[in-house]
Amino acid sequence: MKGNCMYFIPCTLSNNTNLDVIPQAVVNAAESCTCFIVENLRSARRFLRAIGFTGNFNTIPFFELNKEYDSSGLYNFIKQHVEQHTIGVVSEAGCPGVADPGSEVAAVAHRLGIRVIPLVGPSSILLTLMSSGFNGQNFAFNGYLPIDKQACSQKIQALENLIYTKNQTQLFIETPYRNNQLLQLIIQQCRPQTQLCIASELTLPNEYIATKTIDQWKHEEINLHKKMVVFAMYKQ
Repeated sequence: MKGNCMYFIPCTLSNNTNLDVIPQAVVNAAESCTCFIVENLRSARRFLRAIGFTGNFNTIPFFELNKEYDSSGLYNFIKQHVEQHTIGVVSEAGCPGVADPGSEVAAVAHRLGIRVIPLVGPSSILLTLMSSGFNGQNFAFNGYLPIDKQACSQKIQALENLIYTKNQTQLFIETPYRNNQLLQLIIQQCRPQTQLCIASELTLPNEYIATKTIDQWKHEEINLHKKMVVFAMYKQ
């Protein structure tokens, strides 16, 4: 399929991930793309080469969704290239449009009448939910919690309240070097019977997934420093 379509291409969750987590259909779709919108140019090119992409990067148009990207520039880039190119969208990790700026790309595509084709691949959020044992029919992903300790404590309490009042699983993440501090804050703020799932380094050889009550976590020694972690909370 060429022109007037856009593939959302999932990538690995880490450079060290086994490429078996990427289906062949994703590899085939990526190979058909002649234009890319990516979150990080360097890592996207590295991923594409790793899955066997053979195109010449020197002649392929790229638009980078970095912190300085311009919304009007993104719109113009898509409008300029979509008729002659098959556009691929690649996140920094996991599925484009899920907890990353790829969602704006899809929104622009729909406004322009471009077919959006999402492809199957690893999502740390869904993998955590799948393996947690928590409610998979009513859940919310909250992204990053506030950096300020008091604000973060209040947010944790609010999320825990939703667990009990809305029967809703709550998922969130933290910057890798603050994982241990967040875990301690969760332990301090939450009820002893509240359940916490910690999913770390998903799809990597050192993957770790465990669900325990807050009271049980108090007695566990676990180091999450500089690891990719998704936290999930639910009632017992």
